[in-house]
Amino acid sequence: MKVLAFEDSFDIAAMLISAGIDLSNVELQQLWTTDDYLNQIKSNSPDILLLDHFIPPTKGLEVLQHLNRAVTSGDIERPEIIVGMSSASMANERMLQFGADYGVIKFDLSKLPFWKT
Repeated sequence: MKVLAFEDSFDIAAMLISAGIDLSNVELQQLWTTDDYLNQIKSNSPDILLLDHFIPPTKGLEVLQHLNRAVTSGDIERPEIIVGMSSASMANERMLQFGADYGVIKFDLSKLPFWKT
């Protein structure tokens, strides 16, 4: 499973490992900014995309909105699963409204069902 995470504050791999998630079959790449985000998504073609809502320079919600337009126009393939993650539940709700499959408090990321496969 290929995972691309846009997260600027917390080490996602460390969070998942400390929660007991086995990452031996996971190729996880974390980017600490959203610079060149569409090209990063396209070149990495992740199965799972993790989007921090408040990451600079482009917030995760805007990344999701631009990704949606790029998918609709056929410029990019949508990741199988998109996760909006923030410590603010309101931000997660907005990500869900714009097509994220999950909206989760960042510290509960390890509780999502796809890590168990």
